[in-house]
Amino acid sequence: MKNNTLSRAGLNGENGTARNVHYGDILIKFGDCLDGERSDLPFITDDTVLPKFAGSILREGDVIFADTAEDEAAGKCVELRKLPKEPTISGLHTIPARPRFPFGTGYLGHYLNSDAYHRQLLPLMQGIKVISVSKAALQDTQVRFPGLSEQTAIGAALSEIDTLITLHQRMGPIFCFCAHGSRTNFASTLQG
Repeated sequence: MKNNTLSRAGLNGENGTARNVHYGDILIKFGDCLDGERSDLPFITDDTVLPKFAGSILREGDVIFADTAEDEAAGKCVELRKLPKEPTISGLHTIPARPRFPFGTGYLGHYLNSDAYHRQLLPLMQGIKVISVSKAALQDTQVRFPGLSEQTAIGAALSEIDTLITLHQRMGPIFCFCAHGSRTNFASTLQG
């Protein structure tokens, strides 16, 4: 599988025949697992790009690594859970990977972003101002995994925890406002 070299200038939020997973979104916006049906993956503006990547269209279960960052976040990845109806391809500064055999949903996304795995990448990273990790470096790492049913249970449990954390992060500003505001302001905040 290969990635494209489109910058943000070649992407848009409105329409197109294909979607793109950008490394910046992996580093900042996405968690360990991505539900592409519910996210706002950008569209590729140039419709002539997709045919060049026909053999690299992403599937559910694929993992995409951000190969560069300004810090040791290089190597962060996202597991694709669900994809939008449009074909999706891996973007600039990413390394798409497809497991050779089935894994439990959510397991790889959580495991490959864990400290246990990421510590293997640290000595393999290169650069000073911008740090990168190569495809060859990723191939030199070890992936540990239990049986499929346990992987599925681990993936589901960690996804539930992620959902709770996200919910609490979204509620934080409302609770903070409530502590310092009035009852009327809190009610209007919930309505608005």
